Formats: sequence, structure tokens, C-alpha cells
Amino acid sequence: MEVEDHYALLLGIESPWLISNVDLKLDTQQVDIMIEYTDDTGPCPECGVICSKHDNRKVRTWRHLDTMQFTTQLHCQLPRVRCKEHGAKTVAAPWAGKNSRFTLMFEAFAIRVLIAARSVEEARKLLGLNWHQVEAIKVRAVERGLMRREEVEIPFIGIDEKQFRSGHRYISSLVDLQGGRVLDVVEERTETACKTLISKALTATQQTQVTAVALDMWKAYANAVNEKLPQADIVHDRFHISQHLNEAVDKVRRQENKALVEQGDNRLIGTKYHWLVNAENLHEYHEERFEALRHSELKVSRAWAIKESFRYFWDYKYGAWAESYFNNWYSWAIRSRLEPIKAKARMIKIHLPNILTYFKHGISNAVAEGLNSKIQTVKSNARGYRSFDGFRNSILFYCGGLKMAP
Repeated sequence: MEVEDHYALLLGIESPWLISNVDLKLDTQQVDIMIEYTDDTGPCPECGVICSKHDNRKVRTWRHLDTMQFTTQLHCQLPRVRCKEHGAKTVAAPWAGKNSRFTLMFEAFAIRVLIAARSVEEARKLLGLNWHQVEAIKVRAVERGLMRREEVEIPFIGIDEKQFRSGHRYISSLVDLQGGRVLDVVEERTETACKTLISKALTATQQTQVTAVALDMWKAYANAVNEKLPQADIVHDRFHISQHLNEAVDKVRRQENKALVEQGDNRLIGTKYHWLVNAENLHEYHEERFEALRHSELKVSRAWAIKESFRYFWDYKYGAWAESYFNNWYSWAIRSRLEPIKAKARMIKIHLPNILTYFKHGISNAVAEGLNSKIQTVKSNARGYRSFDGFRNSILFYCGGLKMAP
């Protein structure tokens, strides 16, 4: 078998395409494969109608998978055909996508490497590409994935925020809670941004099928959901509520610690972690010290007890029983004389109707928080992003659950 025929089989090159020459350059460790178009007619890339050949474009080059340790490149003068409807059009190369300078096989391999590698930088070095080439591959991969995304019913979604840059720059993400994937991302966390996000991520039909939406108590998100998804229940996320209560406990600790230090009492110094972690997760090394603190008459010990007792709220099976438990808990919190705790208790009570929906649907933003951690890893590995479009594309590439291979 001639070497040209050998490469034709490997590349899937068939008539009217012909490999005319294979040039092995030992000094540069490169294989150059010349491809010619041998027909006088060709299909219009717009409509598929067979048209007469018009002329040839300049020679283009595509990077292919390496042959052994040799960089392999394809070269071809793509023909143009004269279509009666669309004019002069370049015939599509069967080995590469439109506007790409990489073969489909190379892009498929690059996508696998990017997903498996620790970072884009490590993948870039392994593939022998520059940053712009890698980003172009990712953009095309996400475009393919979004075009292939099937319109399936998505009953439960989560909407969450993530800091994009310093200076209170945020993004909003919409997550398929059952599918464990990010459906889309937009800039900002405003009501308008959230409406745009819902419209981009879900088709009109899918919007009518959403049963419940998990989100924090950010009013802008709730307003957007009420307008765009009026049939869906809002479920305020239990983990954000826990975060609010932890903030209250820490505020009590900081205020009390300041007062104690002024009196020469250093008991609370270095105990921040003790009060915020769940009791069962506290390290054995700290247990003895914390045991004494939490049974003391300190204000923070009372705040901690109130915070911890709210955890039992989520153990109820029915909303009515949970509401009864909350009323007792609320009475305790309001009588605590701890202003940070009282403020959070009032906030929870205001939003109680959309908290009790948890017992109807049983959803939370745990999936979204997990994806947020993955997004943070993507951001850190890239050492930040200059543009939102690049950040969004990377999020969908790594977290979108897309079918991206050519």
C-alpha cells in the first residue's frame, strides 16, 4: 500500500478528495499531507445542490493528531462552487468544521484532554497549542453541545450567584437539579438578569413544566421567578438559611470577644471555627475546650444553641409540624436578647411560606453549591477571566453536561 493510500484510510479521505503527497520532514519532525479536490462539481455548503466548480481558494492548513512523535498537518486548496441561489461558496472540508484550523479528530482529542487535565494551561502545553487556539476549540465545542441539547422536562431548577470579579461583580447561574448540570449563566444578579437567564436556559415549554425553584432569599431572584415561572413554587435554600444563622452567631461571638478581651478574658480567641461547624464534625482536638464553652453563660453559647436547634426543623416530614416547631423556635430566638439572632429570626419568619415548600418538594441548592465549587476550580485554574463570555463558555464546557465531540 502506498503511503498516500495509507493516510487516506486513516483520515477517511474518499473521492473526490485525494491525498496527492505525504512529505515527512525529519529535521522539523513534521508530516505534511497534501489533499486535492478532483471533481469539476461540488455541493453548495448552504443548500447541498451540486454545482459547477468556480475556482480554488488559497491553501489552508489544519492541525491533525500526531503521527507517532511527528506533528501532522493537512494542506488543501478548498474549491469554490457557483450556486445559482447562494453565489460562490467554499465546499466544506469533510475532515474539519467551519472556520476551524484543526481536524475534527484533533478537536475531539483536545476536548478529552481539556476535561481530564488539571487546568487549561496544562492541557495547552500537552496539546502544543496557544491560549487562543484552546479557547477557540472550547467555543466550538460548547456551540455543538448547546445545539445538541435535547428539550427534556426539567421539573426542579436552582438559581444561585457566584462572584465573578472583585468589586461585587457577580454572575447568576441556572442549574438542572436532577440532571446535575449548569443550563446557562448571565452577568449580574439583578431581577432583569434573572429573567434573561430563565429565558436563555429554558424553552417556553420547559418554563411551563418547572415545578419548583430552589434559591436564596434574594428578592430580585424571587421577583423574577414569580413573573417568569408563576406556576412554580419557590423553595428557599436550607443551606443559605444555615449560612445566615452562622453569620448571626459569628457576629455575637465577635462582639462578645471584643468586650471580653478588654476585660482581660481571652476565652473566645481562636474559637470562630468551633461555633460555625456542625457539632458532630468538630475535630477531637477541640472538643474538650468547646464543651466547656458551650455550657458556659456566654452570649455566643446561647446563640449557638439557638442556631443548632434550628437544624431539627428540617427533620420533619410535614410542613404543618415544621411550622409548629418554627413558632416555638422563633419565640425562643426573639426572647434571646441577641440582636443578630433576632434579626435573622425575623428574616426567616418573613420568608417562612417559601421555606415550608421544602417539605412539599424536598429540594435544595446542594447541587448548585457543588457546581459552584467546580466553577471556582475552573476559575482558579485559569487564574481568572478577563471577559464574561470566556468565563461562561468555560462553565458550560466543564459543568454543562454537553455532548461536545465533533
